[in-house]
Amino acid sequence: MNPASATIVSGQESEQRMSPEEQHSSPEEKSKSTDTPPTIVDEKDSTAKLRVSPKETAGEESEKVTATVKMQNTAEENSDCSSNGANGKMIVLKPSPSVMNLDQSFDSIVSPGTGRQTGHLASSESGSMMVDEAWERLRKSFVYLKGKPVGTLAAIDPSAEALNYNQVFVRDFFPSGLACLMKSPPEPEIVKNFLLKTLYLQGWEKRIDNFTLGEGVMPASFKVLYDSHRGKDTLIADFGGSAIGRVAPVDSGFWWIILLRSYTKCTRDHTLSELPEVQRGMKLILNLCLSDGFDTFPTLLCADGCSMIDRRMGIYGYPIEIQALFFFALRCVQQMLKPEGGGKELIERIDKRITALSFHIQNYYWLDFTQLNNIYRYRTEEYSHTAVNKFNVIPDSIPDWVFDFMPLRGGYLIGNVSPARMDFRWFLVGNCIAILSSLATPAQATAIMDLIEERWEDLIGEMPLKITYPALEGHQWRIVTGCDPKNTRWSYHNGGTWPVLLWLLTAACIKSGRPQIAKRAIELVEQRLSKDGWPEYYDGKTGRYIGKQARKYQTWSIAGYLVAKMMIENPSNLLMISLEEDKKKAKPRLTRSTSWSC
Repeated sequence: MNPASATIVSGQESEQRMSPEEQHSSPEEKSKSTDTPPTIVDEKDSTAKLRVSPKETAGEESEKVTATVKMQNTAEENSDCSSNGANGKMIVLKPSPSVMNLDQSFDSIVSPGTGRQTGHLASSESGSMMVDEAWERLRKSFVYLKGKPVGTLAAIDPSAEALNYNQVFVRDFFPSGLACLMKSPPEPEIVKNFLLKTLYLQGWEKRIDNFTLGEGVMPASFKVLYDSHRGKDTLIADFGGSAIGRVAPVDSGFWWIILLRSYTKCTRDHTLSELPEVQRGMKLILNLCLSDGFDTFPTLLCADGCSMIDRRMGIYGYPIEIQALFFFALRCVQQMLKPEGGGKELIERIDKRITALSFHIQNYYWLDFTQLNNIYRYRTEEYSHTAVNKFNVIPDSIPDWVFDFMPLRGGYLIGNVSPARMDFRWFLVGNCIAILSSLATPAQATAIMDLIEERWEDLIGEMPLKITYPALEGHQWRIVTGCDPKNTRWSYHNGGTWPVLLWLLTAACIKSGRPQIAKRAIELVEQRLSKDGWPEYYDGKTGRYIGKQARKYQTWSIAGYLVAKMMIENPSNLLMISLEEDKKKAKPRLTRSTSWSC
């Protein structure tokens, strides 16, 4: 999913500054790359042409290719990750403590020297062919800047207009980065370059009309152009100024921090995260999120369209996706932030926020059969700190579908909680991220898996997975989405099915000790995804139809499948994207109002 946006042109490109990767490059590299910083050009400038690999489309002559972003089909030299032993020796990673009762067929990660490739194992011949095709298409999506891979295109669909799908999106690249880290042998170079390049873009001035965005805002996307006048690559970045709705991406900074931690876990190389520029980048992101204000909740206030759901879908307030990502990023920063230069004070603030945020989400966002019955019997107009109905939610506001949807066994974190409002919709991203970050308790993680099994047809259907459930229809759709023609019922964000979410489900299943759920979902994906051309999303209650406006050969649909396959094959890969429960965290108790009666 990508914001349907063009791009904005930053005015800071002309400044004589180098990116962190250039500042820490060898003298030979500097002599080639630091003559002048990348130059911003107007997208309407006919002299700036997008560069591609000669092999982008079959039959094109290499000297004539000037239409899209520069790509390359052949693999760059592989860089070994330090999690694999030198000289082909086997390195076994210890499984995550939360992974219980895994199938005996799961093996530990091994190096190529053992004669086994973790990235290319499939359960059948057709599955093996699908994996090989996925790797080939993923590599074709690589974007290069000055000869180095810096990201992946959102999609390469020759049958549709490129729009903004010929850009590198921060959230879209995340599963691509994981795929490169998890494959055997790992290819961490593209991840490192991506992290440094987006960090460099963070330093640009971000002006929209007459307003300047916060210093720590990460770009939603960027593209690489070739300026024929200057004979060099240039950059164009979008910080939300060209997105539909003109909303800055709140989640970009969180995905960047989580990927930085995954890179560090894979390579066991802390030098990148310890760079002064990287430390400063993390602090700038945190300063945006931890700034003092009028908030009485530890959650982060967000606008519609600020995350993967990038159009108006009624998530304004405190959406679970952003809160779970916020929590995940805070815990990752705990492991990477150095105490020097004000870091110690920031770490203390992070510790307090994590404690408050986990308590708030675990208690007020959680819904199961028992809690639903409690809310159904809520008293209103309760006053003082002992109130049970702390947000003054009117029981009559509970939608009818919830009572039928809620099984006796299972539960989930609801979509949003704010004064007099509970959004009872199911959002997969927030629930799975909550499991991976240990924002959800072990009991809640188990209940979420139970719910998925109990409501398989609703949440998984014929093509995994529903991004949200249920769909908004009729008058509610008109009011909440503003009559959005793309978010019609059971389409796109409004109950559509997104194959990219397969990696999130797989990771959450493995951590919860329920890999069989992920296996079943992967088998469904393998029946159609490749044959359908790797579309961005599917439509219909069960995900039966290819999305009416879905791009094909969507890169994160491809990468999401690869990551899911590699984690199912080797659960130890989960260590790159999973955090264990913090045993030291305080767990306050809820008190009931004296007006409560059973």
